[in-house]
Amino acid sequence: MEQLSGLDATFIHSELKGLPQHIGGVTIYNPATASGGRVTFDDILAMLRNRVHLSPIFTRKLASVPLGLGQPYWVADPDFDIEYHVRHAALPAPGDWSQLCALASRLHARPLSREHPLWEIYIIEGLNAIDRVPRGSIAMLLKVHHAAMDGATGPLFMNVMHDLSPEVQVYDVQPAPAQESPSPVRMLGKAYIDALRLPLRTLSFLKSALPSVQRVRRGLKHHEFEKAAESPPTRFQGSISGDRVVNATRFDFGDVRAIKNTVSGATINDVMLAVIGGALRRYLEHHEELPTESLNAGCPIDVRDESERSTGGNMIGLMTVGLGSDIANPMERLRSVSHHSRDAKAYAQALGPKLGVDITDLVPGAVMAVALRTAAATGLMESSIMCNTVVTNVPGAPFQLYLCGAEMVDGFSMGPLMPNIGLFHVVYSSVQNKQGTLTLSITACPKMLPDSDFYIDCLQSSFTEMMQASRKQQRSKARAKRTRKAKS
Repeated sequence: MEQLSGLDATFIHSELKGLPQHIGGVTIYNPATASGGRVTFDDILAMLRNRVHLSPIFTRKLASVPLGLGQPYWVADPDFDIEYHVRHAALPAPGDWSQLCALASRLHARPLSREHPLWEIYIIEGLNAIDRVPRGSIAMLLKVHHAAMDGATGPLFMNVMHDLSPEVQVYDVQPAPAQESPSPVRMLGKAYIDALRLPLRTLSFLKSALPSVQRVRRGLKHHEFEKAAESPPTRFQGSISGDRVVNATRFDFGDVRAIKNTVSGATINDVMLAVIGGALRRYLEHHEELPTESLNAGCPIDVRDESERSTGGNMIGLMTVGLGSDIANPMERLRSVSHHSRDAKAYAQALGPKLGVDITDLVPGAVMAVALRTAAATGLMESSIMCNTVVTNVPGAPFQLYLCGAEMVDGFSMGPLMPNIGLFHVVYSSVQNKQGTLTLSITACPKMLPDSDFYIDCLQSSFTEMMQASRKQQRSKARAKRTRKAKS
């Protein structure tokens, strides 16, 4: 058995009505590369049966401490049944992109059962009319609770289900070691000991936090960085419904890199944040709702050190970056985003990237749960705007992947919505069709984003505008360089 960390447990306690806290994605495969040119549901089920021992996420479920006096535990599920978790679905004719997104939206909106290990897979057939996707392709929709993994460790779990070639590797299945489920008395005893240690742990935390506060004050005083501006209210703030809408668009990695190289110091993530800022500007202008101030994005950051790269669970912080939605010029917007991104990173570094993680380990589970439910019931969550949207960067495998011999050709990620934040973006980098791609996907409350196709058009238009502006700037620099050479 293994007790959840405070941060892992936060995703359990914050799972309020209409706010399931699982992450996931849809990956699409071309069966033509598989043996016989076909992959069946039974093939995938057999492969997963052969590999469930490779990750504890597959077979462990939650066990709660009586009265919520401690954080929950991961325990082996004695009644684990893989056929409960792996399910079969099919799109009706014609099997196009909008139908796939509609099905993914419905499935992603459903919370995971706490009575079973916190994951589900849906194998979806009938993909016969999707651009860039071969007819007869299949899709896999994966849902895993955020308490079990974050965006940084998600690819490790995905890799368990994939091979590096069309040849399907078969593993020697080892019997699972016997695990003792914690009794209520044992869990209460552990909670009692933790309570006795809490004052000392709190004192230790305060001592370690003091230098962080001093670094932040010093940095602000000497203008080494600035705190993020307040986030203006938008249609994406407010009460979140229980429904979801998901959609995605894709960009060539080479084009994104070319834009990045136009602005000194900019990163790939800065480009995508600026694209999102431009898209939100277009979208809110269309609805006559554009604030005069810039919208802000909350950007999760991985705070693991090298020794923790292979660990599961969550180790993430959050930095706030201005999206430049108040800036019409795309290159000026990118420069602004790059500047604010560097400020946010410097601020997070001065504060200490693991400070937020450490705080969650000090708050008892019952206190956290009651506080979150009280804040939701009283409207306190909706009165505070931490950020306008979340933008997370999920690194995929830098090589081609295969599912039961079928080549991965497309896909997108899905995230959880948070209280008062009804729009979630995922930037997913991967190799598909042996080419580097960046997929930008959205998960949203349909009350706040009833026209997701239009917002996808805004993202594409924002990217095209930025690419054209960067090329124009590069041509201007080249002409200036030729002129200087001619004069010399």
